[in-house]
Amino acid sequence: MDPVRLPASHLDSVEASVRKLMEQQADQARQLDSLSAPPGPSPFAAFGMPGLPGMPGGPVQAPPEPRPILELQGEEYEDELDALSDWVDGFLIRIYGAEVTTAAPWCKQWQEHDDVVAWLHALWMAYQQHKDPEAGPSGMFVWHRDFLTHCLAHIRAAGGPLSACQTDPDRDAHRLLPSPASSIRSTRSDTDGSAAGEPGRAAG
Repeated sequence: MDPVRLPASHLDSVEASVRKLMEQQADQARQLDSLSAPPGPSPFAAFGMPGLPGMPGGPVQAPPEPRPILELQGEEYEDELDALSDWVDGFLIRIYGAEVTTAAPWCKQWQEHDDVVAWLHALWMAYQQHKDPEAGPSGMFVWHRDFLTHCLAHIRAAGGPLSACQTDPDRDAHRLLPSPASSIRSTRSDTDGSAAGEPGRAAG
């Protein structure tokens, strides 16, 4: 076959098209490199300010660590207690609340029993942990076996923290049982500290 000869003007056009394609390829390569590179320093670093969450170079905010409810105070405590009450009244007692008897008392004012609040809050946190997919298919079985049964058996025991409250489904009752008095050692330390003007171990 005879070679194909293009006019010089056509060669210039082909050369320009090839050059343009190579430039576009180089631009795409630079874009890919910038996307795969680790994030650079915060744009606010020059001003001594940390990056904003969600912006390139900004700090990654970790979810807050769960805290025992009795360590919370004020509005934070009230909000957590409201959420706990929704779960206990709307789910836990509705599903797992056996009939009220002298052997299994209950209290409609359980929120006023600090020890019961602490137990139920711990049970709720364990429920949230074990229902997570990361807990695996047996997560909820572990929650039933190791947490639910033990918690309800304690707070609803005949001699438990609710034993002076409702023991008859037709008779509402609520009473806070008194806590044990302070130990003799603590009482003696308070007395010695008041007499000496400062707390501390008595001189021997």
